[in-house]
Amino acid sequence: MRVLVVEDHHDLAETLAAGLRREGMAVDVVWDGTTALERALVHPYAVVILDRDLPGLHGDQVCRSLLAGGGTARVLMLTAAATIEDRVDGLTVGADDYLAKPFAFAELVARVRALARRSQPAVPPVLVRGELRVDSARRVADRAGRRLDLSPKEFAVLELLLAAEGRVVSAEELLDRAWDEAADPFTHTVKVTVSRLRRKLGDPPLIETVPQAGYRI
Repeated sequence: MRVLVVEDHHDLAETLAAGLRREGMAVDVVWDGTTALERALVHPYAVVILDRDLPGLHGDQVCRSLLAGGGTARVLMLTAAATIEDRVDGLTVGADDYLAKPFAFAELVARVRALARRSQPAVPPVLVRGELRVDSARRVADRAGRRLDLSPKEFAVLELLLAAEGRVVSAEELLDRAWDEAADPFTHTVKVTVSRLRRKLGDPPLIETVPQAGYRI
């Protein structure tokens, strides 16, 4: 999934981003509300992790604007304030979930994954196609009982192709949903990742290349 972290404390923002990337997520980081709105209009984020107490454009206004814009991204609001009134206020302005600082990182990851499931059509936690099995929650995949040693990007691509249920997924969509903004759209990153994934999946081949369109399983 692709996640946007909006946090004005740079060290915390980078720590969150690094941890989420280790969990297999594509993460972009911004430090103010104005930039957050600009990014959310361009990229299909599943979840926006939004600090409430942002300087300049307050997190509440960012949340209202995201809601008014009609996007599908879910908002997890972070704040140092932990009273019931603060939580109610955060949810009232449109946040989907609310987490008070300090928090356990494992809880943040669990909440982000839960929100991501709500940002798109429901996908089973375990995807199965023939002898191929992908467990999204445990981040493991196997074929005919053989565990597949996949990189985070290979796992993400496989997950997206299986979730598409036979629909052709373009290279652009894979790049947009499985990589962050640092990825160069003019490279062969997706093609190379799919090629490595094919080798690891083994025979008979599972991933079909549809000329001028993309890939499907």
